[in-house]
Amino acid sequence: MLLNTLLLALRSIRRNLLRSFLTILGIVIGVSAVITMVTLGNGATQAVRMQISSLGSNLLMVRPGQRQGPGGPGGGGGGAPSFKEEDAAAILSQIGGVAAVAPEGRLGVTVVGNGRNWATSVTGSSNAWFDTGNWKLASGRLFTDAEQLAGAAVCIIGETVRREIYGGTRGLGEQLRIKQFSCAVVGILASKGQAAMGNDQDDTVVVPLHTLQRRVTGNLKVATLLVSMREGSDSTRLKASLTQLLRERRKLADGDDDNFNVLDTQQLAEALSGTTKVMTTLLGAVAAVSLLVGGIGIMNIMLVSVTERTREIGLRLAIGALEREVLLQFLIEAVALAALGGLVGIVLATVASIILAQVMGVPYLFNPAINLLSFIFSAGIGVLFGYFPARRAARMDPIEALRHE
Repeated sequence: MLLNTLLLALRSIRRNLLRSFLTILGIVIGVSAVITMVTLGNGATQAVRMQISSLGSNLLMVRPGQRQGPGGPGGGGGGAPSFKEEDAAAILSQIGGVAAVAPEGRLGVTVVGNGRNWATSVTGSSNAWFDTGNWKLASGRLFTDAEQLAGAAVCIIGETVRREIYGGTRGLGEQLRIKQFSCAVVGILASKGQAAMGNDQDDTVVVPLHTLQRRVTGNLKVATLLVSMREGSDSTRLKASLTQLLRERRKLADGDDDNFNVLDTQQLAEALSGTTKVMTTLLGAVAAVSLLVGGIGIMNIMLVSVTERTREIGLRLAIGALEREVLLQFLIEAVALAALGGLVGIVLATVASIILAQVMGVPYLFNPAINLLSFIFSAGIGVLFGYFPARRAARMDPIEALRHE
């Protein structure tokens, strides 16, 4: 009986294809919008996590000042004293769970080479900088111990600097002028692309820390300490030990506030991911409203269908059809319409998500849960909004129905 009822419902849908298509259009739009929003939101969340992880694995960034932003480290530390190279050595030797520590100095400069100039930033650090930031070399080598100790005129450049100055595949072994001195390019960094904050990570020149201090800045200041934690380390305990050690080295009394801040990139990733998840949920909820609009459209068309087929319903009831059979016929017809709209919406959402993910530069992550949930929800919309028209058809008086013109 159920199969015959389903065939009757499908026959009725096929008899009015244009009307059926317009009926399910709201469901199609709603399902495709929800799935697309959630899929792109998940892709954006994953992209944020990948960009944060590109800064370094289990990385702590220690900077002078009590807060980030204007007046904080970005603005010169608000008068807080900078770090020293010895601070990095003390952290590595006295705190357990630390994999590498890199003292870092940075300055914006214009570099000149091959008859071209380019505004970039020059970073002074040790070879540990490449470990803390998960940097790989595309070609060349790292600094030797002698070069780091002597502050030699050598540098390693990012892909953006190489492309803008030398073009093509050149760069390794060339001379690059930084302010008043020229350095030999001994390495090319593998490209990383944009960071989570939108800056180009490949737009950099790296020199030994002593080279930066003696030839560029003219002082021994260290603006940042990059601390890479070992896998499985307790970040809370490590940060507490780090804070205590730096307070001792900076001679802060018990009542003094910290004149430095510790940024955990893992916490930053979680905060940004949480924000994108909230936005994804909000956009998905807004898109789900169109599903309710689609359900109202189904109810409207089913009521029209019941009115149009009044004599058919009366005839079926007169020859012995039960009320529940008539109810089931119209209910299945409504569910079939909604489910068909859900399937079409899933297909459209998949195509749209793949295209938009490429346009936005985020990974496409297929989420079977949201696809299945959207399909079940669309079928549930058919049950919810199709029940009233179906009950109205089932409760018709056969005699009055047969008299209907």
